[in-house]
Amino acid sequence: MTTKANILLIYTGGTIGMIKNFETGALKAFNFDELLQNIPEIKLLENNIDTVSFERPIDSSNMKPEFWLQIARIVERNYEEYDGFVVLHGSDTMSYSASALSFMFENLTKPIIFTGSQLPIGDLRTDAKENLITSIQIAGLQRHGTPVINEVCLYFEYKLYRANRTTKVNAEHFEAFDSPNYPPLVESGVHLSVNHEALWKPNRRRQMKLHTGINDQIALVKIFPGINQSLMEHILSYEGLKGVILETYGSGNAPTEDWFINLLKQTINKGIYIVNVTQCIGGSINMGQYETSSQLKKIGVVSGRDLTTEAAVAKLMYLLAQDLSPKVFKTIFETSLRGEML
Repeated sequence: MTTKANILLIYTGGTIGMIKNFETGALKAFNFDELLQNIPEIKLLENNIDTVSFERPIDSSNMKPEFWLQIARIVERNYEEYDGFVVLHGSDTMSYSASALSFMFENLTKPIIFTGSQLPIGDLRTDAKENLITSIQIAGLQRHGTPVINEVCLYFEYKLYRANRTTKVNAEHFEAFDSPNYPPLVESGVHLSVNHEALWKPNRRRQMKLHTGINDQIALVKIFPGINQSLMEHILSYEGLKGVILETYGSGNAPTEDWFINLLKQTINKGIYIVNVTQCIGGSINMGQYETSSQLKKIGVVSGRDLTTEAAVAKLMYLLAQDLSPKVFKTIFETSLRGEML
């Protein structure tokens, strides 16, 4: 006899948790205490499902680190009681939140699966039911009594991805997310097809640890043709700034003008970390491949390799809170911690 997995559903807000008032046409928040009444298919799942909701559900556009910690604390408090967790979240900032939790949880041995939808759960053509039901099924997958998935993931439109490898690529299609540099972990069809080779392999002898420190004193700067000195000086002179993510061209290329390189060098000499990630959807940073990136490497810019911008933001905030020396910081940032980079 198969033991039922215990799954905790955590609702933070977002489109998936909305239903339409058919009298006014307006969307209103869904009461997840009435989950089984509104989604009768849930009763067919071979899992025990409990729900918890933010006291005040938020639009994901208002997501910030304090809410990441709120989600993480819910998981931590319930970690021993449940076999898996499904986080319902707005899609706009889902990759940021999911990436952040992947770093906050060290030695994770259970699934935390983020999902959401492009249409409200009460819409006739909604993608919410499939995303929710399959996320619960995947969170409950077990092999020899232990969870199959042991990491933070994101499920959307028939594919489960490693969370810190995802980015939102479409505002209208149901296939809203992609993982450009890493294959899907699970694909949903007639059967759930698990890519076991791609899964994170945890060390079950180590205890799960939650890191609660997040330092959000960072800036994100996208390089564009015509970016000027006064703008860059203004951004980099922000009091309290601890780290900067530069979105550069191609494999890490940026302007080679003296003012630009000297300004970055001065910033790094002040103890502010500068991380280089690519503006491209896929691919990797390779500083030194072209002359337009060799100077960045020379002055000590940190390589983001094949990190997504979302993962770079989360990893930078996570590592800044640990008060590391510059040399150690660079080494750790350029090392894969949770499968976020090659």
